[in-house]
Parts: sequence; structure tokens; C-alpha cells
Amino acid sequence: MQRFTNPRDLYHGKGALEALKTLDGKRAIICVGGGSMKRFGFLAKAEQYLKEAGMEVSVFEGIESDPSVETVMRGAAAMQEFQPDWIVAIGGGSPIDAAKAMWIKYENPECTFEDMCVVFGLPKLRKKAHFCAVSSTSGTATEVTAFSIITNYADGTKYPIADFEITPDVAIVDPELAHTMPKKLVAHTGMDALTHAIEAYVSTVHSDFTDAPAIRAIEMIQGSLVPSYNEDMDARDAMHTAQCLAGIAFSSGLLGIVHSMAHKTGAVFQDYGAHIIHGAANAMYLPKVIAFNAKAPEAKKRYGVIADYMHLGGADDDEKVANLIAFCRGMNDQLNIPHCIKNYGADSYPTEQGFVPEEVFLERLPGIAERAIADACTGSNPRQPSQEEMEKLLKCCYYDTDVDF
Repeated sequence: MQRFTNPRDLYHGKGALEALKTLDGKRAIICVGGGSMKRFGFLAKAEQYLKEAGMEVSVFEGIESDPSVETVMRGAAAMQEFQPDWIVAIGGGSPIDAAKAMWIKYENPECTFEDMCVVFGLPKLRKKAHFCAVSSTSGTATEVTAFSIITNYADGTKYPIADFEITPDVAIVDPELAHTMPKKLVAHTGMDALTHAIEAYVSTVHSDFTDAPAIRAIEMIQGSLVPSYNEDMDARDAMHTAQCLAGIAFSSGLLGIVHSMAHKTGAVFQDYGAHIIHGAANAMYLPKVIAFNAKAPEAKKRYGVIADYMHLGGADDDEKVANLIAFCRGMNDQLNIPHCIKNYGADSYPTEQGFVPEEVFLERLPGIAERAIADACTGSNPRQPSQEEMEKLLKCCYYDTDVDF
């Protein structure tokens, strides 16, 4: 038996933010990030709509990119004090992910961060509050998923929290919020969305219910991501829908080792002055993982189906896989994303010598590989890597060498 879970209500289209007026409750806390939602007026609109719904409103601001365990605990404490019956998270993946983790702690004060990280092991929620997610970026799709990513800066590792309990009750997918994204964010979140859809389609727990939104998302991203990056706002609107469809696919269809590797490399080199941004990590690793997974016959067949839907050509599945890999690499070129860690600059742009020194990467490689194998996303990958294979795969992602194993 499998499960397919979505928010109870999904409001979409321009002006969908106004759906906040329909929420029924007494107190709402808005969780928001670094300032863009305030700067562009969306935070004020959200507050006004919630007040029109008859609620007292509190705001928890300043959730950072790659939110920390400490931020989660501060937010949960603010919720304990305010006692909201609605948690409204507005912004990109970071504030929504953080708010999900705060929600767990608010409803279950005895729950530790370690408890939260037990895959599909969360206690029941909704005893105190319901959750509404409003997405402003077109990539993470956390507004419809059962996942949250929180960073423990003590060990430089991003931990996925995975449980259907944290699937939002209400999702608002209003493309007007995505019009404010800078180009680099469009590129990274867009490749994150493409990775979600491709990994969900080849996942070992895919189903007819997840295949359909995954394929539709891939088709839309193929046609819309580069124009969206180049400031075509109709394409930007389409990408906001596409990334949500990809989220619907992977929330129930799960992901694979592209995400496992991205989670474990994202913050592990922070002592050298930067993070490997999640969407950029996915973009770099995706072609390598496709080549690795395609050694498994069922995965190769399904990558071939993806290539067919994209009209990439190819006389057989081997050619189709090669064309899919070439397409992904071509997207990186058009979006100014490097092909490997060695050439990943501290600003995320391609450079001859990236911010991660070779000797540091090699020294940390065994630990990164071990943690990637243990990541929650690895279990649904179509080919299970050994420690040796994961290390070899990560080396290919560092040097941009071919995967021949």
C-alpha cells in the first residue's frame, strides 16, 4: 500500500494571497524571512487579510537562508507565548521549512531536534494549530510537501525532516510573489524543481499518481525556465505552477541521491566562506546521478520515457539518457551554473578555481559520503550506492569527470 498526500486546499493564480481572508481562527503567527516579503508589500497584505478574517496577528521575522536549529527553537518559543491556531509561513523554502519545524516543537514541546529527524516518525500535529504555506520562490515546493530541511551548523549538515504530518493544510501559490525573484534565485530554484520532478519519476516508490505531475512539471520547466530566467513574466508564472507540480510528485513519490548529496555538501564547507546553494548543488549533481542510476535497467527505461516526453530524440534508451544528460548540462550553461564543485565560486557562479580546495574536499569526502548514504532521500533512489561508489560519485561531482561505474 502507498500513500498520496496533498494540502487540503491549494489556492493558485494571481491574487490567490487573498485566500488568507478565508482562514477561520483567533490568532495567526506569520513566519517570514529576510525582508523581501516586507519590502515588496506582501507581508503587509498578508497581515491585513488575516485581520480581515478576524484574527490577532503576530509576526516572527528574520528566518535566515538555510534555517538553523536555533532559529527553529526561537520560533517555537514565540509560538508557545502567542498560542496561535494558525501558522502562516510566507516566502521561499527557508521560512516555510523553518515554520514546519517550529510547528512540531510548538505542538510537542518535549520533541527534540533529533526526534524530528526520525523519518516518518513524528507525533501527531493539529492539536493546537493548522498550517498555511505561501510560496514566493519557484523551486522548493515546500508549500505542498511532507518535508523540511534544517541545518545543524554544529556539524555543517542539512537534515531533512520527513513526515506527512507536516504537509501544510493550505497552500497558496500566487505567481505575483515570484515576480520579485532575482535571476540567480530563478536559476537555482528552477533547477531544484527539475531535479524534484526527475527524481520523483525514477524513484522506487513512484506511482501513477506521482508520475503524472512529475512529467507535466518536466515539460513545463523545459519550456519555461530559461525564459523565466530572462525576465519573461508569463514564463515566471508557468514556473511557479511547474515547481508546485514537481512538489506534489516528490512529496509522495520521494527523491533520490541528488538530494542526499546536496544536503550533505551544502554547508559542510562553510568554514571556507560560503555554502553550496541547494539548487545549484542539484544542478551540478543531477547529470552525474542520471549516469549512475542509468546502470539500473528500470531507471534507464524511465529516463528514456522522460527524454521522449521532452522530445530529445535518441534511437534507444542509451542515446536517450545521453541526450537527457546533455540537456541538463546545457541548462546549467544557460543559467550560469557551474558543472562541478571545483569550479563553484563563493558567489555560486562558474570560476576556474572554486572556494572548496581540493585537499579539503578529499579529506572530508569519506564523511560526506557516509552521511549522504544515511540521508532520508537515499532509500528511494533506484540504485543503492556503496560507500566506495558514493565517494567515486562525489569525486565526479567535484572534478566533472564521467561516471563509468
